[in-house]
Amino acid sequence: MRFEYTPKGVCARKIELDIENGIVTGVSFSGGCNGNLKAVSKLVEGKTADEISEILSGNTCGFKSTSCADQLAKAVMEAKEAEKNA
Repeated sequence: MRFEYTPKGVCARKIELDIENGIVTGVSFSGGCNGNLKAVSKLVEGKTADEISEILSGNTCGFKSTSCADQLAKAVMEAKEAEKNA
């Protein structure tokens, strides 16, 4: 299932990902720090939504109370819920 998420409080404008049986693949960001977000996308490839959330939740960026990684954690958990309800 393809899932789109609009992050809040960060430079990235959109997060897209695929989720199947709780496994996340194909993560891509629009906007944000291109190199870092490409690396994050590669690092989470094939992990479960729960694993990603556990690792990335609560990460901050500078003075912000969130980060693109934290927003990805929120996105994967919403995607997991959407997949369950589909």
